[in-house]
Amino acid sequence: MKIISDIGIQIPKVYLPKAAVDLNKWAIIACDQFTSEPEYWIAVEKIVGDAPSTLNLTFPEVHIEKPGEDERIKNIQLTMRKYLDEGILQPYDGLIYVERAVSGKTRKGIMLCLDLERYDYNKGSSSLIRATEGTIVERLPPRIKIRQGAELELPHILVLIDDPHHTVIEPLSADKSALEKLYDFDLMLDSGHLAGYAVNKTHENQVIEALRGLARPETFAAKYGIGEDEPVLLFAMGDGNHSLATAKAIWEKMKSQVGMDHPSRYALVEIENVHDDGLAFEPIHRVLFGLKKDLFAELEKTFGANYTYIPVADGADMTQRVDSAKGENQAIGLVGGGKQFGVIEIADPSSNLAVGTIQSFLDTFLKNGGADRIDYVHGEDVVERLALQSGNAGFYLAGMHKSELFKTVILDGALPRKTFSLGEAHEKRFYMEARKIS
Repeated sequence: MKIISDIGIQIPKVYLPKAAVDLNKWAIIACDQFTSEPEYWIAVEKIVGDAPSTLNLTFPEVHIEKPGEDERIKNIQLTMRKYLDEGILQPYDGLIYVERAVSGKTRKGIMLCLDLERYDYNKGSSSLIRATEGTIVERLPPRIKIRQGAELELPHILVLIDDPHHTVIEPLSADKSALEKLYDFDLMLDSGHLAGYAVNKTHENQVIEALRGLARPETFAAKYGIGEDEPVLLFAMGDGNHSLATAKAIWEKMKSQVGMDHPSRYALVEIENVHDDGLAFEPIHRVLFGLKKDLFAELEKTFGANYTYIPVADGADMTQRVDSAKGENQAIGLVGGGKQFGVIEIADPSSNLAVGTIQSFLDTFLKNGGADRIDYVHGEDVVERLALQSGNAGFYLAGMHKSELFKTVILDGALPRKTFSLGEAHEKRFYMEARKIS
């Protein structure tokens, strides 16, 4: 495969389903979605039935730490080999230009491989490819267990570039009629439409040169008002931070045995422009399940005089107050926990972002046995539905503006984990392309 080492990318060989495969059943949503809504995955299973599907090649996290986990992983690996042997998956060499239409918006992206030698997810990283949020190494072992021994990778990883002049991806959109269409179909469960196009050599070269332009130290320094000696950040994680970290962890473990030219050195991802009008940053909310302690008492104990709880009439009032909050105090919506709706205000917060302030509290609360578990969810309606169930509580957070992302990561380092999401749950990336990693 063609490697462009100065910008840390590889032009991939991917595997796509053969023409006879029903793509509506083939493509399923990212495995880390709807983890507290098993009814979604039951619906997926009914749609797929016995048809070839990425459902049989991936591990929905709703099933993690449930009975049958090892057998499920074994079946995934056997099905990968079966799909290759039976020609269900067929090779394609080159970049793929992708369009995802959902919720009245269209996101544009390019499928390519990133060099894991140019990626460091550790705090304080200055690598070309960086995490945008804290990576929890304790979350990697289950993912490593799934990926280790797998013959294929199927990515739901979305990586962002900061391209305000639209030089990398958008020219492909303008010339779309000149590109060969590889797939074009509706996604299941009202998740929109997906289309992919083969990027020819002329356009491939344009993409490479445009990425090189973004990576020039003088361009990078001028964009962010920093010195030219500041290490360039070209690719910033959008979605799938822990999936890319898993690939990195496995590569670091195996590279001394397999050599630097092994396919596991690279990871297949979709890159998108943070300035794409179809790309929305959505907040990620928190839900606690099985409360064991008085949540309100623990909040007051932790924040003391800096903590204020304001009861509000309903969810609409709560979200309006949180989304419009200004000033030095941080506002966080609180649903359930023995009450209905309210807004927490924190003065003199410990983090620059409300999500960091409340996450620090929640980490300690859970460590001290305050609740059975936590989940990270999308949408105010999901927060309300889950948090108003007996014994639960939810925290509603406002989103950050996407234009702040790159400069914040460059100057301040990784954000608190689960700070933002690229769209709501049903807008997440669907598995379509596969790539050999063994």
